[in-house]
Amino acid sequence: MQKWPDVPNVFGWLRLDRRGNWLVKSSTGGFGRISNAAVSEFIGRNYAADERGRWYFQNGPQRVFVTLDYTPFVYRLDDSASALISQTGRPAGGILALYLDEAGSVLVEGECGAGVVQDRDLAALLTRLVADNPALADEEELLAAAARGDVLRVFGSQARLGRIEEEEAAARFGFDPQPRPAPGQPDC
Repeated sequence: MQKWPDVPNVFGWLRLDRRGNWLVKSSTGGFGRISNAAVSEFIGRNYAADERGRWYFQNGPQRVFVTLDYTPFVYRLDDSASALISQTGRPAGGILALYLDEAGSVLVEGECGAGVVQDRDLAALLTRLVADNPALADEEELLAAAARGDVLRVFGSQARLGRIEEEEAAARFGFDPQPRPAPGQPDC
C-alpha cells in the first residue's frame, strides 16, 4: 500500500441491493449485477465499515464505498434453515432483535450487524418463528407481538421483536446508506 499512498477512494460505483447482489456501475450509468462468484467472494472477504458507518470494500490501497439499497447485510436462511447468513458468507451470529418494517420486510439485528432478510426467505422465516413460538398462531399475531415488543425464540436463542420504519434503519443501526467523500476528498 505504500507503493500507491494517494489512490483516491471510489464513491457511487458499487451497490448492494436488497437481495444481496453486488452491482457495479456500467458505462451507460446504470448498474449491472456482478455475476462472477470469485469477484463477489473477494468483495465479501474485504467488506467493512469505517468510523463514520460507511461500508466499503478494500481493493488494495483503495476503498470502494458501497451504496446500500437498504442495510449493510442481506441475510438468507442457510441450507438447513437453522441460521441466517449474509451476502458475504458470514453467519448473522446471535440474533439480538428482529424488526418488521412498514413494507413487510424483516430486519435482523445480529452479532454480525444489521441486515434485511432476503425476500425469498421471508415466508420460511415467518413459518419458523410461528413454529418456534407456540403463542403465535399466524402472521397477524406476529404483528401484534411486534407492536408489544415481545421476546421470541429465534434459532435457539431469545430475541426482541419490534417495529421499524425503513427510513429509521440507518440512524438506529449507525450506517450511512449513501456514502459521500469527506470535505476536500476527491469524488471518483
